[in-house]
Amino acid sequence: MESLLFYLFSGLALLCGLLVVANPFSRNPVTSAMFLVLSIVSLAGLFVLLHAFFLAAVQILVYAGAVMVLFLFVIMLLDLDEHQRRKLSRFGLVTGILGAGAFAMILLGAVVGSGTREGLTTSTLEGRTAGPSAVLGIPAAL
Repeated sequence: MESLLFYLFSGLALLCGLLVVANPFSRNPVTSAMFLVLSIVSLAGLFVLLHAFFLAAVQILVYAGAVMVLFLFVIMLLDLDEHQRRKLSRFGLVTGILGAGAFAMILLGAVVGSGTREGLTTSTLEGRTAGPSAVLGIPAAL
């Protein structure tokens, strides 16, 4: 049962986190904020599974309560026009794609490079290490 709840909460957290960033249902920022609340609640469920009840309560009270009220207040205060929300900047789109591609190349290079053992040397100890008995002057026979 615990593993089923883990997969449920983790899948819900990933899905809601994805819907915060790229919401195909609505371009309204309030909808993204509500998906953020669902993501925070599912993370609190994961904390409960780890028996970290205090962290789960803080997650709900602080993040889902206070921070989300602040986010919604700012979203309502800005009151963006529909035309302004739908406008995509070509510069932002191109730099976002280039940045994601560069991150993917770095990640791929790190994963591929971690499997090779070329250039790695074995570490050797230099000097003499002494255990706590030698430092304290206790004979090793004791």
